Amino acid sequence: MAGHSKWANIQHRKGRQDEKRGKIWTRVIREITVAARQSGGDLAMNPRLRLAVEKARAANMPADTVKKNIDKATGNLEGVSYEEIRYEGYGIGGAAIIVDCMTDNRVRTVAEVRHAFSKYGGNMGTEGSVAFQFKHVGQLVFAPGTNEDKVMEVALEAGVDDVLTDDDGAIEVLCAPPLFEAVKAALEAAGLKPEVAEVTMRAENTIELTGEDALRMQKLLDVIEELDDTQAVFHNAEIAS
Repeated sequence: MAGHSKWANIQHRKGRQDEKRGKIWTRVIREITVAARQSGGDLAMNPRLRLAVEKARAANMPADTVKKNIDKATGNLEGVSYEEIRYEGYGIGGAAIIVDCMTDNRVRTVAEVRHAFSKYGGNMGTEGSVAFQFKHVGQLVFAPGTNEDKVMEVALEAGVDDVLTDDDGAIEVLCAPPLFEAVKAALEAAGLKPEVAEVTMRAENTIELTGEDALRMQKLLDVIEELDDTQAVFHNAEIAS
């Protein structure tokens, strides 16, 4: 069936992330810290920590740095205590935005997020104001030209919820978050390597922005993503590059 995830938009987002590699270690360390503190430092028993460590490896983080932060979180070393907070709001043209933060100072974080929204043309909303427009899913996206029949066969065998094909040929596999690791492993074992593989908040419907609106929305997103306490930003805007 047809999907609404545009390949160009995905590549645009990846490109913006690649430009900001300097922040990735900080975000990964926070994710490792929270995951280990919540469910322990044993990778075999902690799926969230496994995903965080996988992100650390992809970002070329040294193994001893990973271990040190797991030890901090599990009490073997003294560390900072972070809490997770989600903020919601609207961007340019009514586009929905979710901002996931990890912070050791809730007052500072909410002030910075609210300031970013108000200064750059958005509006910060209340809890639940936009989250209903997104679905928490495992998402794997394959580049145009990937063998669609093979992806479909392997994915359905692995128990996914849906396989979507975009107009430009990109293939999107969606699954329940607890199945993400197993689905990814099954696809990779079949020689199918996704360009994007993550557990994410996926927009159910998108808003296309062009021209000045696209530029303003990208600026708002850039400012929010650059905040020290931001871990992830999800939105439903398709931004023309």
